[in-house]
Parts: sequence; C-alpha cells; structure tokens
Amino acid sequence: PQLFRPPALISNYKVTVNITLYTMVMNNPDPLIVRAARGEIVERVPVWLMRQAGRYLPEFKEIFKQHSFFELCKNPELCCELTLQPVNRFNVDAAIIFSDILVIPQAMGMKCTLKANVGPCFEEPLRNAEDVKALDEFSVVNLQYVYDAVKLTCERLKKRVPLIGFSGGPWTLFSYMVEGGTSKTYSKSKKWLYQQSSYPVSELLTTLSNAIVDHLYQQILHGCELVQIFESNSEYLTPAMFRELLIPRLRSIISSLRARLAPHNLSNTPIIVFCKGGAHSLTHLDGLGADVIALDWTCDPELARDFVSHSLQGNLDPCALYGSHDNIRQRVRDMLTRSGCRRMIGNLGHGLYPDTDPDKVGTFVDALHEISEEMLGSSNEELQSLYT
Repeated sequence: PQLFRPPALISNYKVTVNITLYTMVMNNPDPLIVRAARGEIVERVPVWLMRQAGRYLPEFKEIFKQHSFFELCKNPELCCELTLQPVNRFNVDAAIIFSDILVIPQAMGMKCTLKANVGPCFEEPLRNAEDVKALDEFSVVNLQYVYDAVKLTCERLKKRVPLIGFSGGPWTLFSYMVEGGTSKTYSKSKKWLYQQSSYPVSELLTTLSNAIVDHLYQQILHGCELVQIFESNSEYLTPAMFRELLIPRLRSIISSLRARLAPHNLSNTPIIVFCKGGAHSLTHLDGLGADVIALDWTCDPELARDFVSHSLQGNLDPCALYGSHDNIRQRVRDMLTRSGCRRMIGNLGHGLYPDTDPDKVGTFVDALHEISEEMLGSSNEELQSLYT
C-alpha cells in the first residue's frame, strides 16, 4: 500500500488504461528501483542517497565514537547495523552496504587510516614501478568481511528494500594509491599519466579493473541486487584522457562482470556508473553497457536526456539540503521537471555531507516520492508513454 496507491492514480484516467498500468506494476515482482534502472514501468521515482549511511546521522555518530572508520568497515555486524540505520529512518527505496572504496587497495597490502578533517591517508603511497610490483596480489578472500556484511544485511532486510553494492573505479583507486589520499590537483597521479614510459600506468589500472570485477561479482553473489561504480575523481581528467584512459576500462569492467554473472542468471543485475565531472562525455558513458548513468550536480539532466538513452540517477546539489524544507521541495520539483520521471532514480549529485540535517534528508526523500507520483499521474499521454 505504501509503494502503490491505486485510488490516487486511478481517479484521473480511463478505467482500461488504469487497470493495465495497475496490473503491470502489481504483477512485476522486481523492486521499484530495479524496474527504474531497467527503464520499466514505475509508479513513482525511487530514491536513495550516496553516503546515506554516514556521519550526518546521530545514531551513526554514537557508534563512530567507539570505533575507527575501518574497524567499522571490517565488522559485519556493525556494517549491517549502519547500513540499516537510514532504511529505518527514511522511506528510501534501497540500502547501500556500509563500506569504503579503498578496501581494494587495503586488500593489496596498502595500509590506510581515516584522519579527522583530512580524509583517508595511505601510510606508504605508490611512488614508482617497484612499489607497484610489491603490491600483494588481489584476492577476494581478503575482503570476506565485506561479503559477510552483505549477506547478513540481506538477511535482515528481508526484501524490504534491495541492497546496493559498490566499488571505486580504476582511476579513482589509482589516484588515491599514488597521491596517498585526497588532493586538490591530483598532480602526482596525473604525472604518471603524462610519463607512462616511466610508470606502470596500464599495468596498475588493469590490475585494479580486474579486482573491481571480482569485488562486485562477490557482492552480487552474496545478495546485492544492484551495484554502483564510483569514479569520484574522474573530474580531474581532461576530456581526452577520460575517453582514452577511462571509458575503455569501464566498458571492459561491465562486460566482464556480466559475463561472470551469466552462469548464475544474474547478468541483468543493474549496474550504475557515477563519473563525477563526466558530463563532457555523456555519449561515451551511454555506450558503456551500464543500466544507469549517475549525474553530478553540475550536469543539467534535461541536457543529459539528449545524449543518454539509459536511465539517469541524481542529481540535486548536496548543498541544497541546507535550504528550507519548502526550498528543498521546490528544487526537487525543478529537478524532476528537467529530468522527467521515466528512467529516473532520485539521488544527490554527490554524497551527503556530515553536517546535513537528517530532517532535510527526510524532506528530500518524501518530496521526491510525492512529486514524482503526482507528475506520473499528471497526463494520460505520459502515462501511456510508460508502456508503449
């Protein structure tokens, strides 16, 4: 009843049209967000938020006082609890496993800590080819704690909402491993790109790409119904580098992952790709083979519709949640007016910030549901276009 309200929908349309839509929606066993990812019929736009399990929640802060960040990541029971916190608080349409993109380099022997007001820091960043050769061979055995957390969380969710798994993208992992942490310029890692005769760029990116496939594969096998690849640092690449260096590797990751999943009848698991700053290459992103292209807040979703044939995700500015409740509702309406409600997953254009008011998050989630349901029921022509 909370997911689909036939009286509100049926009141505006011919009975035959309404019965058709109602039957098609109610007979589809897939979760709302999975249907939206595949471009299928939805009764409203689903919503989740990047970093929805995080430091903006008071219940998260209480647990964080007692453990370091990566201690939490390596404790399946606590990961499960943190993953469920926003699901229990908000009417989100998916959970995302509490973890971190940097678990892959950690599994390769690099030691990382999270420093307050600084971010993740590697004790010994990669400096040369010898450092790359000294990395441990990636094995999913070293990340079993992630897969145990996925399995436990799926059991506790009991199909209430699907669970999203994720990984960092190859360039984002590469840049963190070379820089040693966050950077304003990522000049150390970009130096490697401009001096590839001196640095094993292709070798490291290929190693990371293979690890990403393995990591996502295991998360799906353990219960995740969608996955997202985070290329959060792709904005530092030139458009040419983005297309020549990153696009082929992302395409290969996606095709390899689907091939690995095929024997398990899981090759249609929706894959979301988020490339921050990638609006200059929307056509290339559309050709990756992903189901959903996630937009950052600098990309006009109406413009993106001209270049992307797949579903979109996003893309409200995270800072918009500092506004009033009424202002948030209006900005959600503006976003959906530009993006449309078909083939759309609601989200922010980046992760939630630690000082975000949880009540504003609730307003965003509820507004997206209510406004999209209203829009999807606003005209007979739009309704019919959903299944023609």
